[in-house]
Amino acid sequence: MHRNSLDRLAELAALLHQSGDPDLVEQFLREILTPSEVQGISSRWELVKRLDGGQSQRAIASELGLSLCKITRGSRELKKPHSALRTMLDHHHRLQG
Repeated sequence: MHRNSLDRLAELAALLHQSGDPDLVEQFLREILTPSEVQGISSRWELVKRLDGGQSQRAIASELGLSLCKITRGSRELKKPHSALRTMLDHHHRLQG
């Protein structure tokens, strides 16, 4: 990824973090992303939650209409030490109570 792209992504991540307003962040994402991009991100988050819940990759692919390649990528990322996906899932679990 180009260095300027990384800088812009870091800037955006910091801005979203600092807003402290989930409704504003959701509205912002819906305005900046296309409906297809929103669907893609939402599906990827759902696949990570399902992997974490122990659902098989084939079942996830069938139910969400995703390629096994995307699901395998999510699975591989979850297994990495210090995975950001794992950290976000842990935050999600704490919020769910």
